[in-house]
Amino acid sequence: MPTETTTVPYRLERVGVVMEPVPGDELEAEGVLNPASGRGPDGELYLLPRLVAAGNVSRVGLARVIVSDDGVPVGVSREGVVLAPDRGWERGAHNAGVEDPRVTFIPDLGLHVMTYVAYGPLGPRTAVAVSRDLRSWERLGPVSFAYDDALDMDLNLFHNKDTVFFPTPVAAPDGTWSYAVLHRPMWDLGETKPGEGVRLPVGQPDERQSIWISYVPVSEVERDLANLTRWTRHRFLAGPEFPFEAVKIGGGPAPLRVPEGWLLLHHGVTGTIDSAFSQQQNVNYAAGAILLDGDDPSRVIARTSEPLLSAETEEERSGIVPNVVFPTAIEEIEGTHYVFYGMADSKIGAARLLHT
Repeated sequence: MPTETTTVPYRLERVGVVMEPVPGDELEAEGVLNPASGRGPDGELYLLPRLVAAGNVSRVGLARVIVSDDGVPVGVSREGVVLAPDRGWERGAHNAGVEDPRVTFIPDLGLHVMTYVAYGPLGPRTAVAVSRDLRSWERLGPVSFAYDDALDMDLNLFHNKDTVFFPTPVAAPDGTWSYAVLHRPMWDLGETKPGEGVRLPVGQPDERQSIWISYVPVSEVERDLANLTRWTRHRFLAGPEFPFEAVKIGGGPAPLRVPEGWLLLHHGVTGTIDSAFSQQQNVNYAAGAILLDGDDPSRVIARTSEPLLSAETEEERSGIVPNVVFPTAIEEIEGTHYVFYGMADSKIGAARLLHT
């Protein structure tokens, strides 16, 4: 159903590039991009950028954010690699990587929870890791989706990306107190088994990739932390609705609690999508925003009909994948929220989030 209103009282204002590849560094030969973020035990702000080596092999790094005297992020100090594709399910015969991390600090657990794309033998799938200090990460493993007969579909069959947890528990639609998580199923089974084609759940008429929401009961996580990887109660949240997201949409940083509800920054895509196993060259990624109900985040209450940020600067228009603005992290610095985003799959930029 189309959203009744498109009023989202926020805008983004660029502040510039904060991280770009170091010339000659083999681990960054194909870009630094799409970072997660978090505050360390030392109170410092860190990015966890995707570092792409030759052959499109990705690792997750750690970089302390350098902030100017007036509170603006202006650069980073690198502190190494914290996650590499060194598990068999993160490596295939022709592809490998741990990609596009999102990190949510969940106070009730006292943990940073990372969702990331494990690019293994069957293609891109979601995995979860946790940390107390952003440096040492414990893998909980790949995500599994509980079967829902009403959907007549096993979500474990599909590639999945753009996954991120909410920071605080919410009530699932059935009232269960849960950790909610967003994700983007990819319905073309032909990507892993040629000839199978597109399969859709019952009641999902649009094959374009969209944002879904699932839940993990708090009681199950209290019983066993590994249950953060066992997602239940899946439902469609939001799909392409406006011209800047005509091909697909996907979630960005962890949803931010604001007076109006939950603010979800997302990306919208136009152009032509090639195989999930190849770097895209004929696409245009822009950043938009969706407001979710504060009590029931499975309900969209508003969304932007025009992007908050489009590929306009040279850094956003020229790179490994041209014409990309890809928001993945949001942090508060001295009372102002800043959004960190991938620029043309090559560099990392920052933008102020401002209330209008």
